[in-house]
Amino acid sequence: MNKHLALILFQAMIASLHAPLQATVHANETTAERGYRLLTTKAYLPADFHQTDFDDAWQVWPEPLRNEAAEADRAGRRSLAFTRYGLTPRPDDPGRPLQYVVDEAGNWTMNCFACHGGQVAGHVIPGLPNSNFALMTLTEEIRQTKLAKNKPLSRMDIGSMFMPLGTSNGTTNAVMFGVALSAYRDADLNIHLDRPLPDFVHHDMDAPAWWQFHRKSHIYADAFAPKSHRALMQFLLVRENSPEKFHEWEADYRDIYAFLESLRPPRDPFAVDVELAAAGRTVFDNNCAKCHGDQGSGQPYPGHVISIDEVATDRVRLDALTVDHRRGYARSWFAADSAAQTDVQPIGYVAPPLDGVWATAPYLHNGSVPTLWHLLHASERPRIWRRSVEGYDVRRVGLEVQVLGRLPRVKSSAELREYFDTRRAGKSADGHLFPEVLSADEKTAVLEYLKTL
Repeated sequence: MNKHLALILFQAMIASLHAPLQATVHANETTAERGYRLLTTKAYLPADFHQTDFDDAWQVWPEPLRNEAAEADRAGRRSLAFTRYGLTPRPDDPGRPLQYVVDEAGNWTMNCFACHGGQVAGHVIPGLPNSNFALMTLTEEIRQTKLAKNKPLSRMDIGSMFMPLGTSNGTTNAVMFGVALSAYRDADLNIHLDRPLPDFVHHDMDAPAWWQFHRKSHIYADAFAPKSHRALMQFLLVRENSPEKFHEWEADYRDIYAFLESLRPPRDPFAVDVELAAAGRTVFDNNCAKCHGDQGSGQPYPGHVISIDEVATDRVRLDALTVDHRRGYARSWFAADSAAQTDVQPIGYVAPPLDGVWATAPYLHNGSVPTLWHLLHASERPRIWRRSVEGYDVRRVGLEVQVLGRLPRVKSSAELREYFDTRRAGKSADGHLFPEVLSADEKTAVLEYLKTL
């Protein structure tokens, strides 16, 4: 990509975000701006590690990366670390990571942008799924660094030894995090340490784009939970946070909710064949809009949940949450303020809105399909693939990937997580075969139309 095109891409993305991303408090600060500031500057969890741990983590990296870091200056090592772990600078404060709150004492605390603050073609978009995030690798190497310095371990350092954080970079086991965090709480958020842990079905998920939030009435891949500011607070359920903390922070999360509601999708800055896209819209309206909604009409998003038998995508996520899990949520403080009903027995997965879909690769709920072209051509979906760090496939619309017939020999679990293997449990790229009724020309037209959303 040439520098001129990269500049256009960056300007288009940042300009298209509805809420100005300013962390400085102003007298005229909007609710949405305050929500962004809270997410990036206020820690709602105990710290994960210190700046010195992050700065020293390169010493446990494999060669030749460790030697490259040894020869680099501090800024160079920081850049290498950001790339290795899928971190990005904040658009409004490039000296700090978007994915962590870093306080004046140098403590790093994860925030929601860890999974929902990504980049496309090298440019950062708050609210975009972070398809580069290597949380398991970061946690393992921070733990090694702390142990080498005889420092105490954090809850994340210890917990990750028993619960996987994601088996592929860019994916997360967040659904099971929620189950684990809720296990010791009653409906009023009181802690009961004598309760047994439930069974877990660990699986990886692809985070949704936050600019879709304003169109939805329910959240999650199966749309079982009504959206609310309280629903955003589930991942604060560490033992250190008392019920009183949740009531204290509820006003903060109303502002954070407003920030999510304010986001709008970035426009695709690449060239579009207008005539072909117009033909694609007709094909889309006749074949896809009944589930995903009429994207250009201004009509409300339908939020249709498609049965698992019909959509036929990987069902591990649907089955991982039991009726008891969902009923527990329905009775909890998180759902108590919502007039909408919690669906304790969803039948499948929701057909998501497609606003800004050009930027949200990989696709399907588990992130198993690297481009929109592969989504439209099911027989061509790769079994094993590895993405580049910043590359964007303009022609196929999605991640720039290396396709492999088999996994190469790897030296570490960190290296293995650089590959997406669709043969593993919960990671199948099967299903969503609806485009198979389209001709090759119709698929090409639909792909062009999807760029315009």
